[in-house]
Amino acid sequence: MQRHDHPLRSPSLGRHTTLSSLHFGTPGSGPKVYIQASLHAEELPGMLAAYHLRPLLEAADSQSQIYGEVVLVPMANPVGAAQRLQHKPMGRFEFNTGENFNRHYPDFFARISAEVLPTLGGDAGANVALVRQAMRRYLEQWQPDSELASLRRTLLLLSHDADYVLDLHCDCEAVLHFYCEESCWPQLAPLAHYLESRAILLAKNSGSSPFDESLSGVWWRLSEALAATGSTAFLPQACLSTTIELRGEAQVEHGLAMQDAQAIAAYLRHIGVLRDAPAAAPPTPACEATPLAGSETLYAPVPGLLVFAAEPGQRLHAGDLVAELIDPVAHTAQRVCAGVDGVLYARIRDRYVTTGCELAKIAGAVAFRSGELLGA
Repeated sequence: MQRHDHPLRSPSLGRHTTLSSLHFGTPGSGPKVYIQASLHAEELPGMLAAYHLRPLLEAADSQSQIYGEVVLVPMANPVGAAQRLQHKPMGRFEFNTGENFNRHYPDFFARISAEVLPTLGGDAGANVALVRQAMRRYLEQWQPDSELASLRRTLLLLSHDADYVLDLHCDCEAVLHFYCEESCWPQLAPLAHYLESRAILLAKNSGSSPFDESLSGVWWRLSEALAATGSTAFLPQACLSTTIELRGEAQVEHGLAMQDAQAIAAYLRHIGVLRDAPAAAPPTPACEATPLAGSETLYAPVPGLLVFAAEPGQRLHAGDLVAELIDPVAHTAQRVCAGVDGVLYARIRDRYVTTGCELAKIAGAVAFRSGELLGA
């Protein structure tokens, strides 16, 4: 294993932040897998999963049992990890700009398509190399003007040429669930099943350019652009990326983290990257994949104390009670009910809400939304 420390641009005199990456295997000898944890810095289960995954990778690496390369970034957001306000962690949005740490990554298609499309031919491997070279040139020419921009650039320099990208997050209170672009889903399905994901949410483009889709989206968009011109050049989906939500913020537990690390290792064996043990067959799926556009977000119609009637992982039918909003002054209870059939896969941790607050999410099987599909 090798550890690399990457200094970020300093925002102020006397302040210096470093991002660290751990490298296993041999670059160029096989597929590259990139795994990062806690880009939303208050979402901690991924860090503990990375902690438990590291010794598995170290042992395999010491025995030359890694085919290709695995890059592990166990703490992907040291900037957000240091942000606290009145004793509360604030790792989702950067204090200086208010921007979400997992939004607004570069649109590689817009930046490199004019350069690379005329150069792509009949050799798929050569085409992949040309696209990755163009992505790297863009990143090397990018001059970050802030600490946040330098964090984004550093993460992309580490991951832009990866064949597999696993971005480990969590929700507030939730069951394990899985976000994935449609073009990546068939190959990543075994990973979701090893993890025993209870909801799988697919989208062609969820909007707002999150980290994972910045890396995977360029491939299917270039392929569609080739097809639109009538070109016979072939470009595969060379980056398979996913955001994995490792349950809820409070579920930072060794048992769960070891279980998740073992599931990720099982997938690495499945794709032939980890060769320390025979690959086990993926378990029976715990759920079917559903469209992200079919996910219903419930909001508070009135302010009040929030009392949930449904638990994460519970299957609901339209009309089922999800929560009540209690007004102790007026002595009223406002019911909030499911609008779709599906699994309640996430809910908030707060128990007092104001009007319009997000309350919970249900994975419905029928798409009914369009446009920006991700929350703030």
